Amino acid sequence: MLVERYADGLNQRSRIEIKNISRDLISWLEAVALENNCTVDKKEWKSKYNSYVVYDYEPFCSDGFEINMVISSYDANYLYFLKYLYDNKLNTIEYLNNCIG
Repeated sequence: MLVERYADGLNQRSRIEIKNISRDLISWLEAVALENNCTVDKKEWKSKYNSYVVYDYEPFCSDGFEINMVISSYDANYLYFLKYLYDNKLNTIEYLNNCIG
């Protein structure tokens, strides 16, 4: 995940692309993004087996798809904080799964 800057008309925005998000974390990530002055620019379901199959909505059978999101903000610090929260959430889930196993 890399935060990059781009020009959106006269406005300078920053964006981050998060790949292969768990389906269970989508609603949490969208809510945290909105709380931190970020917008979800793109959410797509991309097939793991065929690179030409990409949906902008959840397909009927979403097995075999990876979920990617592009999130943007006017201030890159919000995106860094969002990345920090997402990484910590993944680390906590991994830690708890290791405790169970």
